[in-house]
This record gives sequence, C-alpha cells and structure tokens, in this order.
Amino acid sequence: MRRIFGYISLAFIFFILISVWTLKIDNSLGYSEFVSGGALFFIISFLFLFNIRKRLPFLPLWPAHKWFLLHTIMGFLALLLFWLHAGSLWPKGLYVQILASLFYLTTLSGIVGLIMEKIYPNLLTRIGLECIYERIPHDIAKIRKKSEKLILECTEKTGSDTLAKHYLETLGWFFQRPRFFINNIFGGRDSHNWIIQQCAILERFLNEAEREYMKQIFTLAEIKIKIDHHYSLQTMLKNWLLIHIPLAAAAMVMAVWHLIVIQVYFN
Repeated sequence: MRRIFGYISLAFIFFILISVWTLKIDNSLGYSEFVSGGALFFIISFLFLFNIRKRLPFLPLWPAHKWFLLHTIMGFLALLLFWLHAGSLWPKGLYVQILASLFYLTTLSGIVGLIMEKIYPNLLTRIGLECIYERIPHDIAKIRKKSEKLILECTEKTGSDTLAKHYLETLGWFFQRPRFFINNIFGGRDSHNWIIQQCAILERFLNEAEREYMKQIFTLAEIKIKIDHHYSLQTMLKNWLLIHIPLAAAAMVMAVWHLIVIQVYFN
C-alpha cells in the first residue's frame, strides 16, 4: 500500500512539474508565474496540515506515517516549484532574497529532520539500553552517587587516595552531566575512547585492590556513555522542530505578504 501511495505521489509531482514547465516555455498568456506561484502557495499551505495532524491524533485521519511520507514528498515538490517560480537558485531583490533564505533554511531543517527520523531510531536500538528522556538527569545522578560511593569506599579500605584524586581531576567531570553531545549526534565513540584512555593512564599507579574499584567505575562509565548517547539523540529528535516550525511559519508569513503584494500591484 505504501509503494502504491508513493507511485501516485510521484505521478502527481511529475504532472505538476510538467504543467508548470510547459507554461514557462510557452508563456504567451503570461500566466506561468501566477500558476507556479499559486501551486507553490497551495503546497506550502498543505505542508502546514502535517503539524495540525500531529496535534490532533484523535481525529480519524490518515496514519501519521502516511502524513509524514506525503509531507516529505510535498516538501521536495515545493523546492522544485520554488526554483521554477523564481527562475533561478538565488533571485534578485532584497525582499525575495529574504523569502528565499527562509525557504531554503526551512527545507534544510526539514531534510535534517528526515535524516534523523530515519537514522536515529536504529542508533537508539543498537545502544542496548532503554532510557526515558525525562528521567535521564535522575539516572545520571544515580550513577554519579554510586561512583562517588565507590571512590570513598576505595579510599577508606585501601588507604590510598590515588583513585580519588584522579576522579576529582578528570572522571568527576564526566559523571556530572551528559558529555560529548556533538560527537554523539554523529554516532561517534569519543566518550568511549576517552574513558579507556583515562583508565589506561591511571591503571599503572594503582595496586590490585584499587584496580578492582576502577573496574567498577569503568562499568558505571559504560552505562553513562549509553545514557549520554540517548540524551544526545533524543534531544535532537525532540528539539529540531523548535527550529523547523518557526522557520516554516516565517516563510509562510512572507509568502502570504508576497501574495498580497502581487494581488495589489498586478490586479
């Protein structure tokens, strides 16, 4: 069913583009800009329906995944129509350039969101740990308390403060809050490599009893690494709309104003 829906959508896009392109070539009636602009405005308005659909999940409308697919297809169609309507990748005139900038930024943020929606769920599954986003600060605090308890216990039982000093100088920074945010959103392993490096540096200065405590600290750090990855990826998934929707709203406002100006001066 999804494949049939995709074929129908592609056929619709092809029909719209051919129609507008034909008018561009044969502009004897002088309607090409009005047709392409009208089609573009209609599609931009339709794209806003996806946000309304997300806010009204109780209505008996299409499933969300079909709306998402249609929203994606229409978004790319809008980009193609914008190029046809403007006649160039970067139009002339300050006002139109502002509109083009908003349109491109909205499209770019939409593409970023599409990539994240396709890649991040698989990455979260591979982490091997389930995390509720709202509980992440609490989970990190629990791990930090356990690590600090181990440090105190190690100092008391071994009579050595080597591990404690290293924790205060380096490892404590890692356990305070989520770290390596930028690297995590690209699926990197900087946090894992950093922990291994810190443990390798410290191990040569520890006795056998202290090394047992360090192994427990390392185990907690591995859990913290997984939580940090969840925090980074879920933050991106939850907050990218805070960029995409305002940009889309600004582009819509500019498009409406553009339509009003065209109606006033050309009618």
